[in-house]
Amino acid sequence: MIGYYLSLALRNIRRHPATSALMIFAIALGIGACMSIITVHYLMGADPIPHKSATLYHVQLDSWDPNDGFGSDDEVPDQLTYRDASALLSADRAYRQTVNTGTGFVIETDDPDIQPLLASGRAVGADFFPMFDTPFLYGGPWSREQDDAVELVVVLSRELNDELFGGGDSVGESLRLSGNTFRVVGVLDDWTMIPRFYDLTTGPFQEPDQAYVPLSAMVDYELTNSGNVNCWKPSDESGWRAFLNSECIWLQMWVELPEPAQKAEFRQFMDDYVMQQKELGRFQRPLRNQLLNVTEWLQDQEVVQEEATMMLAVGIMFLLVCLLNTIGLLLSKFVARAPEIGLRRALGATRQTLFAQYMVEAGAVGALGGLLGLLFTWLGLQGLERLFGEYLAELVNLNGTLVTMAIVLAVVASMLAGLYPTWRACNIAPAAQLKSQ
Repeated sequence: MIGYYLSLALRNIRRHPATSALMIFAIALGIGACMSIITVHYLMGADPIPHKSATLYHVQLDSWDPNDGFGSDDEVPDQLTYRDASALLSADRAYRQTVNTGTGFVIETDDPDIQPLLASGRAVGADFFPMFDTPFLYGGPWSREQDDAVELVVVLSRELNDELFGGGDSVGESLRLSGNTFRVVGVLDDWTMIPRFYDLTTGPFQEPDQAYVPLSAMVDYELTNSGNVNCWKPSDESGWRAFLNSECIWLQMWVELPEPAQKAEFRQFMDDYVMQQKELGRFQRPLRNQLLNVTEWLQDQEVVQEEATMMLAVGIMFLLVCLLNTIGLLLSKFVARAPEIGLRRALGATRQTLFAQYMVEAGAVGALGGLLGLLFTWLGLQGLERLFGEYLAELVNLNGTLVTMAIVLAVVASMLAGLYPTWRACNIAPAAQLKSQ
């Protein structure tokens, strides 16, 4: 029967093209506006690494000024000093662990046809790659032993490898990074983490880094730091080594702790470390270390901002306004068919039969509106990208989940909108309609 009702619905839509087009357009407009915001909100709040988000933890120590809290809300600092990060790393208390920060360099090759170029980079530990499941096209990551030996090795992004080596296997090739010769040990396949939770200080939706080098090499060879730096206590000396020994925070530390007992042990280790530092005159603030998993960290840093939630509410309200217009159009359309309804009731059609038929028709209108709404959604996302620029550049793509959501939302919304008009149509008295004919 559903197939028969659907054929009737399509026939009735063609019989009333103007009214049907207005309903389809109203639903499409509401779906387009609503889904544009839902898409951005959904991707902003998505779990970037769901199979490991409960076992990856961001390390925070409150080493800040005892007389002036960090941030406007006296938060726990979001980064570590080099001396604290080094001490935690050297203790080797986690299953896997990495410290990372942004960097950058001028890259030169031996090919005279390739001009030197400026590339964004990331200084990381060897565990960075297996912790965050980075896919490799060629080669692989360097080892912890190479970290300790301060070997000059580099992992390239696929995009940079395409530019420098034409997309071929460049493992073993040499590059000069800011004047230092590095050896390529691996090339990543396409890899985009949204949001980029492992470094929110420079923005959660930034482009992927182009090259990865050992943090030990960055420190020893004084490569440029391009990450976020905050200092509360001026250093008595100047220079790179003085910066490393200062109270400036500029490094993010992540640890992988697969078992709950490991988390408890590492948290106790953090507390013990801070208590030792208190005896040396540091960490004069109350003990309030934080060890947050990926989901907790994204919530703590408010990656889904209040403005995005407000935009979502506005989008839903706009959809409701469009549905109110659809209700009026459906009511007008169904009531206009009162003589037909009266005749069918007189011939034996039940209210339930008519109700099912008109609800299928409302659903068909919604499905067509949802398909057109996908076009409006795409246009809305392009508009948001131009409005907010690169901040939303990675969030304007519709995936299968969101396309399905748009169609289902349109069908459900139109069927809800059709409840009252259908109820009114099914309660038309057949005798009165027959007498009037």
